[in-house]
Amino acid sequence: MAPNTHVFDVTEAAFETEVLQASLQTPILLDFWAEWCGPCKSLGPALEQLAAEFNGAFRLAKVDVEANQQLAAMFGIQSIPTVVLVKDGQLADGFAGALPPAQVREFLAKHDIEPTVPADEPEPATDSEPAADPQEVLTAAREAVTAEPANDERKLDLAIALLMTGNAEEARPLLTHLPANLATDARAQRAQSHLVLLDSLPANRSVAELLNAAANGEPQDLHAAAVAQLLHGEPETGLELLIDLLRTHRSYQDDLARRTLINAFRILPDTELVARYRRKMSSLLF
Repeated sequence: MAPNTHVFDVTEAAFETEVLQASLQTPILLDFWAEWCGPCKSLGPALEQLAAEFNGAFRLAKVDVEANQQLAAMFGIQSIPTVVLVKDGQLADGFAGALPPAQVREFLAKHDIEPTVPADEPEPATDSEPAADPQEVLTAAREAVTAEPANDERKLDLAIALLMTGNAEEARPLLTHLPANLATDARAQRAQSHLVLLDSLPANRSVAELLNAAANGEPQDLHAAAVAQLLHGEPETGLELLIDLLRTHRSYQDDLARRTLINAFRILPDTELVARYRRKMSSLLF
């Protein structure tokens, strides 16, 4: 059997590079285990099989708690097996115990981690269609909520449509009152990131005005111009402004540039662009 290139052993010495830094580009699933742990012997192989099946959508880092006691202490591991998801350089979620593969899949899906199609297996061709008009999408979403007022999925659809038309205030209560199982859905998390960006956008100022103000290099102006570009202009220009802000004012407002970059990565559909700027952010942070 070919070796699983998406599974590796991690040690305390390599943790920052192989987990924290690497998670800025690819989510890392930490499997805390030990040789004497019975449930670990069922969960471990299942996780390795999923890592192979997902083909690089996440990487599985095996942590032997006997050999890496400081790492176990750092994560507050009280029982094994324990699994921790590290994403964007931060602890994102986790679970304890030997969950069945179906529940692990649900856990991954909740964080927008889905199997990757191999390079030699092209995705099915689809007919290109023009992008839907945001106002038409909004109208349809309102009608769906009217028809099914108790359906929380329809409310999430409406919140997303509202955000796409810049209506943060109407979207906010819809997102706030989502049930717990839906609030952690990948679409809901992207919507929350979109809302954070809209909230930080100065009112009644055009993209051009904000770009002109950013020429002075002040951090608040750089940030405002970056968000305006992300939402209403050229996303790459917005990302570049945030990288500049991270480089020149890293500690501004409690690491605002890094937090805004992470929110931007969640909402931008251009995966190549996001990967490129994840690498740029990583090179500055580490």
